[in-house]
Amino acid sequence: MNSRFPVLLAALTLALTAPAFAQTNPGAEKDDTAVAEQVEALKKKVIRLNRDLFILEEDLLFPANTQVAVFLSVDAGKFLKLDAVKLKVDDEIVASHLYTERQVTALERGGMQRLYVGNLKTGVHEMTAFVEGIGPDQRPYKQAASLEFEKGTGTAALEIRVEDRSSNYQPSVSIVEWE
Repeated sequence: MNSRFPVLLAALTLALTAPAFAQTNPGAEKDDTAVAEQVEALKKKVIRLNRDLFILEEDLLFPANTQVAVFLSVDAGKFLKLDAVKLKVDDEIVASHLYTERQVTALERGGMQRLYVGNLKTGVHEMTAFVEGIGPDQRPYKQAASLEFEKGTGTAALEIRVEDRSSNYQPSVSIVEWE
């Protein structure tokens, strides 16, 4: 029994003191909360900084005095099922897009797509839009529209309009400069 007494005493001591060691330090929880709050604050600062950098990058890449933006709107559906659009500025292809079913539906419901944003020098420029799709009688359909416009010192905004024309049961494509 004498040899077992120290072992039992050690086991009893361990059993009574283990819960005290297992308890968490309340100061450590406060430190963890403070660190988590600091991390969240840093995340918010990084997001704001990223947004500011994006805006600065846009201003550097596309300054207001040289910027041109081209949008696409579709008011069709009976005479044209839109498939693709290609955009040329001064005989250079600057944008092309193939449309999914969802994108076409969104455009037909009144949506507008920013097709192109770029830089142009002040002066006269020619823009040509090529529209492809399925036209009347389920036949492949291609149509182009051109516009010669004067680029001033401000931002230029143009719209490619694809519309149904019931007078001749054909779709029409036009380019309009916004004022």
